[in-house]
Amino acid sequence: MPLRDLLLGLVIVALWALNIIVIKLGVTELPPLLLTTLRFALVAALLVPFHPVAPHQLPFLALLSVTFGALHFALLFIGLNHAEAGTGALLVQMGTPFATLLAVLFLGERLDARRVAGLILSFGGVAVLSGGPSLPSPLPMALLLTSALGWAVSQLLIKRGPHLAPLALAGWVALFAVPQVGLGSWWFEHDQLAALADAGWRGWGAVFYTAVMSSIVAYGLWYGLLRRHPVNRLAPLSLLVPVGAVLLGVVLLGETLDPHKLGGGALVIAGVALIVVRLGRRASTPTTDSPGE
Repeated sequence: MPLRDLLLGLVIVALWALNIIVIKLGVTELPPLLLTTLRFALVAALLVPFHPVAPHQLPFLALLSVTFGALHFALLFIGLNHAEAGTGALLVQMGTPFATLLAVLFLGERLDARRVAGLILSFGGVAVLSGGPSLPSPLPMALLLTSALGWAVSQLLIKRGPHLAPLALAGWVALFAVPQVGLGSWWFEHDQLAALADAGWRGWGAVFYTAVMSSIVAYGLWYGLLRRHPVNRLAPLSLLVPVGAVLLGVVLLGETLDPHKLGGGALVIAGVALIVVRLGRRASTPTTDSPGE
């Protein structure tokens, strides 16, 4: 890989790792579902007018908005309201093992020894993380793992669904997700207008960053790299995202690096690496970014 593309890949990793930190900061000023709604609304406003889709593709996009929009992103934002950013970044990586298991169950794919080892390591890492002090109750873990499951289900839907340009998919999924997450905010949260009036740079900065920098800029740059390089060459870069999020959580948020996070995180990342990295073989292009990005 040319040095220019390698540096560009590292910039994308930094943008996605910082996204977890920004969400964590954002939910301190805006309720998580309200923040998610605003994020989707901005993505839709910036992308939908420039990326039209065919009418027959709309039912598929509406379905995907439930799993990828409402389930994955909404629960990610809620989960990060209750868990450390670094722990959350590690847990949502379980989307890859979940997607592997779902492909075996519903698409008839087979597991080789390498991927079985990856699954064992990943789930072992979650077990280690669950005993750490960064998860004070089972609720954050359940929310973040369900978010990862939503990402995994979305991968199967995209794999079987119509071909769509990545930014068109992101924009229309966001558009369909706005009323779903907005209704959830109206039903489960309160004082939204007061929160909007009182929000400062953390809240509004999170809306801008998660929509523009993470979902549009980093997403667009990543697919530019995918057009020039095989997925297998880029997969190791994506594994740096949770590592970066953990380190940024320590530096920017004062989070701790306890043995549970170090050991469990290493197992999760090693397991995901065994699943996604195929040495000496070209992989097909994935359809979305990594979980939580």
